Amino acid sequence: MHFLQITSFLIVMAGVFGAINYLYLRLPSAIGILVVALLASFALLGIDFVAPQFGIADTARNMVNDIDFSDALLEGMLGLLLFAGALHVKLADLKAQWIPVALMATIGIGLSTTIVGFGFSWITGMPLMIALVFGALISPTDPVAVLGVLREANLRKSLETKIAGESLFNDGVGYVVFLVLSGIAFAGMGHGDAHGAVDHGASELDDAALLFVQEAVGGAVLGLVLGWITFRVMRQIDDYPLEVLLTLGLAFGGYELAVALHVSAPIMAVCAGLLIGDIGTKHGMSEQTREYVDAFWKLVDEILNAVLFLLIGFEVFAVAFDMEYLVSGVLAIGLALFARLVAVAVPILILKPFRSFGPGVIPIMTWGGLKGGISVALALSLPDNEWKPLILTATYIVVIFSIIVQGLTIAPLAGKLGREPELM
Repeated sequence: MHFLQITSFLIVMAGVFGAINYLYLRLPSAIGILVVALLASFALLGIDFVAPQFGIADTARNMVNDIDFSDALLEGMLGLLLFAGALHVKLADLKAQWIPVALMATIGIGLSTTIVGFGFSWITGMPLMIALVFGALISPTDPVAVLGVLREANLRKSLETKIAGESLFNDGVGYVVFLVLSGIAFAGMGHGDAHGAVDHGASELDDAALLFVQEAVGGAVLGLVLGWITFRVMRQIDDYPLEVLLTLGLAFGGYELAVALHVSAPIMAVCAGLLIGDIGTKHGMSEQTREYVDAFWKLVDEILNAVLFLLIGFEVFAVAFDMEYLVSGVLAIGLALFARLVAVAVPILILKPFRSFGPGVIPIMTWGGLKGGISVALALSLPDNEWKPLILTATYIVVIFSIIVQGLTIAPLAGKLGREPELM
C-alpha cells in the first residue's frame, strides 16, 4: 500500500474503533481505541488458528509491516505530539517544579535504565549491554500516554505539572540514552544511521558523553532558537490562519532539521512548544489567534493519539508468541514498576529536607508513569539480532499493561491518595 492508502486506512479504523468504544466500552478515548484494536487483532489471530488455510493473520501482518511503526512515530508523529503536549504546559508552573522534574528526567532515567538492564539480564541471560538498551527504551514515560490520561485524572496542578513536565523531558533524555547505549551495544550493525545517531558507534565512554551532550543540549538550543524566531515573526502578524501555519511549520520543520543536525528532535520539539505555548501566546498572539492555535493543536493531538493507540494495538502481529518470551515480558512488568519507583523516590527523598511534597506523590507518580508507543517504536528500530524478538515482546507486554491497567486506575488512585492540598 502507498502512503495515502495507509493513512486513509488508519483514519477510517481509528474512527470506527473510536465509535465502538464510545457506544459500548465507554473507556477513555485513546485507551478504548487500543483495547478495540487489540481485540480485533486477537480475533484475527484466533480465526487464523482455527482456519489457517485463509492466511488472515499473515495478510494482517503484512499490512502492519507496510506501515513501519518505528519510522511513522519517531520521524513523523512524535514531533507533532510532543509540540502539542508542550504547548499546554506553562513555564510558570514548570519553573516552580523544575528541580524535581530535572532530577527525575536525568537521575531517574539513569537509575531506571540500570535497574532494568541488570534485572533483565539476570532474568533472561541476555548480555548486559543489550539488556541496558532494553532498560533505556522502557524507562521513559511516554508523554503521549501520560498527557492523555492526565486529561481524565483531574490531578492537583503541581502534581500534574511534575508528571507532565517529567514525561516531556525524560522522553527526550531517554531517547538520547537509548541512542548512546544502542550505538555501543550494536556497533557495526547499522543502527546508528536509522534515526540520526553518530555512525561511528560511540565505542568509547568519552564518545558516548559527547553524543549525549550534542543530542540533549543541541536539541534544547535548537528548539529555543527556532521557537524564538517563530515568536518574533508572529509578533508582526495578526492573521490566525497564517500563525497556525507557522506553528505547524515549526513543529514539522524543526523536528526534521534536528534529525538532520544530529541533535535530539524530541527535546527540540518540547523546548519550542514550551516557548510558543507560554511566551508566544502571551506576547505574540491576539486573543482570536490564541483560541484558534489552541483548538488546532488540541485537534491534532486527539487525532494523532487515536491513530497512535490504534497502531499500538495492531503491533501485536509483530510480537513473538513464545512462552519463554511471554514469561519474561510478565516479569519485566514488575521490574519496570520497581525501577520507576526508584526513579521517582530517590529524587524526592533527596529534595525532602528542602521542600515539602503533598500526600501520595511517590505512589501516584510511580503508577502514573505510563509507557507507550515510543518504547515500542524504539524496540522495532533495533537492528535484527537474536535478542530483538525477546526485547520487542517484553516491551509490548509492559506497554499494554501500562496503558490499560495503569491508565485506567491512576485516576481513582490519585483521588484516594492525593486528597489533601499539596504544599509545594
